[in-house]
Amino acid sequence: MKNVNTLVKQTWAGLRVLIAMTVLLGLVYPLAVWAVGRIPGLESNAEGSIVTQNGQAVGSSLIGIDPVAADPARDPWFHNRPSAGSKDALGPADPSTSGASNKGPYNEDLVKTITERKDAIAKREGVSPAQVPADAVTASASGLDPSISVAYADLQIARVARNTGLPEDRVRQLVEANTSGDGIGVPGVNVLQLNLAVHSAAPGAH
Repeated sequence: MKNVNTLVKQTWAGLRVLIAMTVLLGLVYPLAVWAVGRIPGLESNAEGSIVTQNGQAVGSSLIGIDPVAADPARDPWFHNRPSAGSKDALGPADPSTSGASNKGPYNEDLVKTITERKDAIAKREGVSPAQVPADAVTASASGLDPSISVAYADLQIARVARNTGLPEDRVRQLVEANTSGDGIGVPGVNVLQLNLAVHSAAPGAH
């Protein structure tokens, strides 16, 4: 009988702990996190930093998705860094396979891919491969970096101006307006914000 009473007491004690932890971690904690995420200044990050235009969600300021031009020969968009998860050298980035390739700098496949990227970008921008900056041909750790270097943005200005009909000086102003310190310690250009600005300045771009 004594053993039965002990078993009942232990079972009841365990059940009370289970109920308490379920309420605490299953209800109170998630609600507290949700409430903190509603604090002004934090809400945007908690909701994914969604960017809207004309009331429609067009992307996130924290996730870079490389745009695809309807006519590659008249490409009017600025482009992100490549994604390691893309099936082809330059993308478009695939958020379902984000992540680094984990290949070392002397990996033959990586060296080949970087060379292919450099040649493709040089051809697209009408420059020599030596002018293509490093971030244009290397994927970020996440594979979805929203920003590019100022050097890579500058490389694309002439093409974007030519294919949108905007003056190069105007496109350069848009680049400067969308440049911040978000480039991992150096100035970076948010590609989504920049492309939205280009589209607003040249509505015919598509």
